[in-house]
Amino acid sequence: MLSFGRSRNQSRFSRSVSFGGMYYPDPKPKNNFVGKIILAASLTAICIIMLKQSPNFSTPTPFATQQLGVTHVLVTGGAGYIGSHAALRLLKDSYRVTIVDNLSRGNLGAVKVLQELFPDYGRLQFIYADLGDAKSVNKIFSENAFDAVMHFAAVAYVGESTLDPLKYYHNITSNTLTVLESMAAHGVKTLIYSSTCATYGEPETMPITEETPQAPINPYGKAKKMAEEIILDFSKDSKMAVMILRYFNVIGSDPEGRLGEAPRPELREHGRISGACFDAARGIVSGLKVKGTDYKTHDGTCIRDYIDVTDLVDAHVKALEKATPGKVGIYNVGTGKGRSVKEFVEACKKATGVDIKVDYLPRRPGDYAEVFSNPTKIKKELNWTAQHTDLQESLEVAWRWQKSHVNGYGNSLVMSS
Repeated sequence: MLSFGRSRNQSRFSRSVSFGGMYYPDPKPKNNFVGKIILAASLTAICIIMLKQSPNFSTPTPFATQQLGVTHVLVTGGAGYIGSHAALRLLKDSYRVTIVDNLSRGNLGAVKVLQELFPDYGRLQFIYADLGDAKSVNKIFSENAFDAVMHFAAVAYVGESTLDPLKYYHNITSNTLTVLESMAAHGVKTLIYSSTCATYGEPETMPITEETPQAPINPYGKAKKMAEEIILDFSKDSKMAVMILRYFNVIGSDPEGRLGEAPRPELREHGRISGACFDAARGIVSGLKVKGTDYKTHDGTCIRDYIDVTDLVDAHVKALEKATPGKVGIYNVGTGKGRSVKEFVEACKKATGVDIKVDYLPRRPGDYAEVFSNPTKIKKELNWTAQHTDLQESLEVAWRWQKSHVNGYGNSLVMSS
């Protein structure tokens, strides 16, 4: 039986009324509808505020999107000696730069200098991360729109590599593989790889060309060679633009005194000869230890090709500019002139004005007698030539920074004369 009466729970005033086909809703439901809209809007606003306060919420940044006319370069190891100088040059040339570094060898102070020099939003960012953590590396690539990678990050002491070879194979070879995997996953097609003349070992003839057989004699050189081989194998079918720069012994610092070399104190024993000379000149150590005086060279000490860091980063920028999809370029980066360790020490004495005490000791494991480059190929193809070739002048520039930064990047107190 049909019922035309209202239900027991239905209020007299909740019903709508129809007159002549016209529908007139009761005003009370209208007020409820408006209230619901206000409530929904309020809840939405609260959710947005909560999301913005969440650590997982972030708005897009200039680093996350590609911008016409702007090249975004990831600089791994950009807090280190060479990497920070490369970042400085890129920023001066209007590149967008992301530095990734775990600060195990780099200096946060160098990053702060760069941030002060280039404070504009979207120019420079620093990400603290370890390239050995594949998930972190992939996350970095997923959140940033990189156009190219300059891969500097690596432990880089020959002597240390003979004492702890596994660290070198992991840090150099394995971490390079991790970077390549993320580049492949996120479509980053340009790689400038920081390699070394140590991949050549101890060649029978000098100078070294890019065709000189690679026969490294220490774990550092072997790990770099393995990384090169992985890069070359991957590049064959990936259409990547690859530049591999094998450079020699790096010296000097930023001519304007903004950046310099500040290695960890505990690594002084393994560090570059320039750092050892400066430590001796500053009295941090009692004297300079020269390891090996019985090599088959004109004065018995090792002969090296010393390249100024300003020239080195110039080579990297030129390599980036010339990088071509599907092509691989391999270049030696050096002056083409070898100098002995004894000659270096004499230049350092003149640059610092200190009569440094020198102790001559037995050879260091993993060292080779003589290496210097033939820079013909890089001059021809990249139009690059070393400009800062006066050894003493390069050391004088570096010494000025050392004197004004007695605690590295910790402060800028001037050393008394």
